[in-house]
Amino acid sequence: MSTSEISPSKATLAERIASLSGYGPMSSVPQAQYRLDLIAKWPITSGARVLELGCGQGDTTLALAEAVGETGHVDAVDPGPLDYGSPKTLGQAHDTISAGPMGPRITWIQAEPLAFLSANPDAPRYDVAVLAHSLWYFSSPTLILETLRVLATRARRVCIAEWSLSCAEGGSGTTHILSVLAQAAMEVSKPVSESNVRTVVSPARIKDLAKQAGLVLQADSEALVTPGVGVHDGRWETEHAVRAQFAEEVEEFVKDDRQKGVIYALRDAVQTSLARVGGMKAVGTMDGWVAVFEGTE
Repeated sequence: MSTSEISPSKATLAERIASLSGYGPMSSVPQAQYRLDLIAKWPITSGARVLELGCGQGDTTLALAEAVGETGHVDAVDPGPLDYGSPKTLGQAHDTISAGPMGPRITWIQAEPLAFLSANPDAPRYDVAVLAHSLWYFSSPTLILETLRVLATRARRVCIAEWSLSCAEGGSGTTHILSVLAQAAMEVSKPVSESNVRTVVSPARIKDLAKQAGLVLQADSEALVTPGVGVHDGRWETEHAVRAQFAEEVEEFVKDDRQKGVIYALRDAVQTSLARVGGMKAVGTMDGWVAVFEGTE
């Protein structure tokens, strides 16, 4: 069954998770459903002790809290300042979730993931560590590798979800793919990036970094998850790539003419793709990629 074809029982759970979101009642049922679909691919059971790195406003955290049940717990780590984010800040979103029925199952931790892990070397091992759409926020592949190396010894399993840089043939997610590549090409020239797309790593690159870190890919654990039509990440990233400020930032931060030419070519490809799919409202979101890795003993 496609993730856009939600059964009544699934819809009820997605609606409940969405109603508890820090964005307010019924903020985005398709987004909640997408997070539930990701977690369904992972070995997260009732009573599990879970570490989530890069929790953001808690979209995946809520679904994880549902999965671990009343006897499990989620430590949710994010380095973002509590006044960061829109339409609600991280602090506001976390407070809203904490006040709800899932609150006792979650501990919010404001810290850099690697610093948090390094500061607690003797903490009990987690059953599962989760990085759900958070790797592109890391400042470099080197930092991802360093973090995965520590996770390999601190969690029995490491579950990763990230955008796949692929979509179904003829899918409107192509515009999303081009948009994030254009952003990534520009962001590397900034001394400090605050973009949603700071370090683009493909599934193949993630698997390579995980292998270097000592993590072992679990057989048959890779899968693609197609977001429902109400998941608008593709639209948001496309809006960012075509805005006038994007070109202004290219002129400000990119000094090499050849690199500048590549970025403008990618942006032109975004605009061409946008026209072909029929405008911004028709832009889709690329498939998500999930995998499970075994930690070291």
